Amino acid sequence: MNPFFLDPKIERLPPEKMRILALHVESYPDGRRLRIRLEITPFQKRPELELELTDRQGLPCGSVSLIEPMSWSLELTMHIRNKQDTVISPLTLTAILLYPDIGEIDRRQITFDIPLSA
Repeated sequence: MNPFFLDPKIERLPPEKMRILALHVESYPDGRRLRIRLEITPFQKRPELELELTDRQGLPCGSVSLIEPMSWSLELTMHIRNKQDTVISPLTLTAILLYPDIGEIDRRQITFDIPLSA
């Protein structure tokens, strides 16, 4: 169990006040994977998160669904998929925080380039 659940000083927010605090993306050297760091406000009820990756033309090239994460500080690897051998940069990552019974609560978007050396 993560120790933050035991700390009574940390204020946990109800679903309607939840927010995405930070979204960071780094490309792995192979140019086919991304390291994603995401931070949300401490929660009373575990949310869901949807991550959607699109290329310059708006075509989907990756997605991740996180159902009831245990922590509000997350790090994950996302694989870039597309129908071609090359990714059309820049890419846009959209993070959506939601609750099934309420709907979308917050959204954060970041646009970035995959380095040419990748």
